[in-house]
Amino acid sequence: MLRYIYRHDLHLFPKLRRSMHLDRADQFHTRLGWEVQVDETGEEHDQYDQLDPLYVIWEKPDGSHGGSMRFLPTTGPVMVNDFFLDLNNGVPLQSPLIWESTRFCLSRDASGNVAGALTLAGIEIMRNFGIQHFAGVFDRRMVRIYRSLGFSPEVVGRRGEGRDQICLGLWEFSPEVYERVAERAGIAPHTSQAWFDHSFGAISNAAVMPAAHIAAE
Repeated sequence: MLRYIYRHDLHLFPKLRRSMHLDRADQFHTRLGWEVQVDETGEEHDQYDQLDPLYVIWEKPDGSHGGSMRFLPTTGPVMVNDFFLDLNNGVPLQSPLIWESTRFCLSRDASGNVAGALTLAGIEIMRNFGIQHFAGVFDRRMVRIYRSLGFSPEVVGRRGEGRDQICLGLWEFSPEVYERVAERAGIAPHTSQAWFDHSFGAISNAAVMPAAHIAAE
């Protein structure tokens, strides 16, 4: 199932928390060779984990991590502005209606629909919180994967060439995208909404900013 958990509540799910950070270290450090911080316990963390982000996590039946993403509003510090400002011609992305998505991670034994489920969860956040766009930096090889999931970004900036090229993308919400991604993920919209409601309670589909981030506006 999908869980939506703010950092300040992550300690309530110790197995899920630890396995997520272990899987992040495995994916980003071991498999991809990124220069990320892995602590003495083998977990990967960075400074953005300290800003009370919202995590979307696929929880396996045994309570461990199957896949996850991390979200922060661009009204505060985000990677696209701190490290990739050149991809938007030096103009920071700053809006309560634009959130950044980072740390898309899948466990080694994730089932085939986890990537689609996480993508649908991101759109569920947009739909329920009134967010218009997600921003993120990605490897150009991800373009085909985004297309297969039914949620392709508008590329607004590029750096590098060939396999080393990275892109800044903006993903835009629409009801049609929600329906398409749900179909490709094999998850009924009412099931997706029920998972969201399990974490947050029923929220009207309006521009609702989570209380933890209102102070950042």
